[in-house]
Amino acid sequence: MNGQVRGRISVNPRGFGFLNIEASPEPGGAPGRPGGAAAGPVTAFVTPPDLNPFLDGDLVDATLAEAEPGRYSASQLVLVQRDRAELFGTVVSHAKRPHLRVDRLVSNTDWPFKPGSADDLAEGTAVVAVIEGAAVVPARVVAPGADLGIERCLARNGVRAVFPAEVVEASRAAAAAVSIERELARGRRDLRDLTTITIDAPVTTDIDDAVAVLPAGPDGALRVFVSIADVDAFVPEGSSLDVEARARGTSVYLAGRVIPMLPDAISSEAASLLPGVDRLAVTVELRIDAEGGVTSIDLHESVIRSHARLSYDAVEEFLTAGRSAHVPAPVEPVVRWLRTAAARLSTVRAARGGVELDREEAYVTLDAETREPTGVAPRSDTGAHRLIERLMVAANEAVATWLVARGLPCVYRVHDEPTEDRVRTLERFAHNFGIEAGFGSHLSPRGLAAFEAQFRGSGLAPAIRTVLGKALGPARYTAASGLHFGLGAPLYLHFTSPIRRYADLAAHRVVKRYLQGHRDQLADAEALASLSHHLNARARSAGKAETERHRMLVARLFASRIGEEIEGNIVAIKPFGLVVQMLQSGATGTIALEALPGGPYRIDVAAQALVGAARRYGVGEPIRAAIASTNEELGRVDLIPAGARGAAA
Repeated sequence: MNGQVRGRISVNPRGFGFLNIEASPEPGGAPGRPGGAAAGPVTAFVTPPDLNPFLDGDLVDATLAEAEPGRYSASQLVLVQRDRAELFGTVVSHAKRPHLRVDRLVSNTDWPFKPGSADDLAEGTAVVAVIEGAAVVPARVVAPGADLGIERCLARNGVRAVFPAEVVEASRAAAAAVSIERELARGRRDLRDLTTITIDAPVTTDIDDAVAVLPAGPDGALRVFVSIADVDAFVPEGSSLDVEARARGTSVYLAGRVIPMLPDAISSEAASLLPGVDRLAVTVELRIDAEGGVTSIDLHESVIRSHARLSYDAVEEFLTAGRSAHVPAPVEPVVRWLRTAAARLSTVRAARGGVELDREEAYVTLDAETREPTGVAPRSDTGAHRLIERLMVAANEAVATWLVARGLPCVYRVHDEPTEDRVRTLERFAHNFGIEAGFGSHLSPRGLAAFEAQFRGSGLAPAIRTVLGKALGPARYTAASGLHFGLGAPLYLHFTSPIRRYADLAAHRVVKRYLQGHRDQLADAEALASLSHHLNARARSAGKAETERHRMLVARLFASRIGEEIEGNIVAIKPFGLVVQMLQSGATGTIALEALPGGPYRIDVAAQALVGAARRYGVGEPIRAAIASTNEELGRVDLIPAGARGAAA
């Protein structure tokens, strides 16, 4: 099969690349596989010479050729769109001219500096450079001793690490311009006497949610107040601060460093709901009856004061032991009644189905002084995490319901019901894990909850959740409200983290305009679709950066464990081999095709398995392997089957 196609470049560190085909610019649509409809994404090989002018993620048009059934190559590439603006690398010299040796997951070649722009930079200097045509210009020199892994990770994923000076100055001016007294005089609800608390990690500085509750009355109903930092009060729409926040889309949380969406003057100071100080907020007031039903929703512009900053560990100790030295006596009743509210919401959540949002990925611990990795283990959220999660999800659902009832346009969060093909695939994976799903012809949120109940709390849970997340697919932002399948929520959006996510800030603006009397807000479908597309892209980039940083640290840690044997489960089949999630640590490693005995193997796309003459490897199956090598720059832990030659070398 031959034809013109459009797709995105993927760079392999060995120098070649692939074109992940998205569509055809010619009539006839996306390329299919021989013999009928596509059985999966089409990927084409790109030779090193053809790849040289391009970067990972570039959108290009190309000519597709089928060398043999199922194997494609792409040539005559033409750039359509480049989202990447910066490159990270070190200075090298070619023919006495300075070049930037670029991260090999981004480019397979060194890029020349614009003449005269880098003559004073010594070889080996680490630099972040701006792309100008076919050359680069130094933007900033990375300080000696800085963690180059973080810098590489940020540039690799297009994360803006430094705020322009004018944006920093604007943030300070905006923080100084806001007056609590003036806002109260304008009509904000004064909730400063309501005992309000925050629950976060001790290291968190951008605190954007606080909670309070009034005890149950004679009818058993609770009134829960979820107060969210009013970021819009500091970031006027269309201002330089707003333009920068929108471009970033989200804060990025890397182990050892946070890249905030907004400068510290706002994110960690003026807007952050710090204890003992008055803060502007938008409060979601929920009436929760004795059976967990949310029977009324009220939203207010407010002024609050946090009476205590609690940590997750302190609240968990209080919930399990009945006391904690780190939970002050005046707020103990608040924590108890919040537990009541969360338990009621959990009952309703369980009845409607969906999956728990526990984060059970591997968690890397860092030394407090050196910031070096000291350990890795599966992470499971505690009851304190679930308490806050229940309240935040309830607030997000409530705001979505409130907006839809008033016909207001917004960016919503949806998660599609899985197709029948995805359901069948998930059943096969479950069987490989030793679990029989039996979903039938249709997977409902309740059926998903029943499936989860079979593995919740087991040692296999982290690996199954990894596979489950891939099988269900990601949630996304969209201008059209709809089902969030994973939560079993008819309507959902993001509202509770406006310091960290632009989607939440956009929702705040719609709510505030309505509360201030603007009842004629009209939907600009094109603008909302464009914003949703942008925020989805930024969320993906942030997620990739966080994952890559995590894998780099895991590789650094496992460099001292060469030869160690591990038990794990296959969680993905890739063209290069197997991805294995380790049971004890929750970390992942890879086994190359050539390391598997009994080859050659072919990929069975439908079954997600590697199939050889005498052996088959499928997603979900257990496997024993040994750590063979690591590569920190690529964030890779290479495994080989246990007992293979050189396993303990």
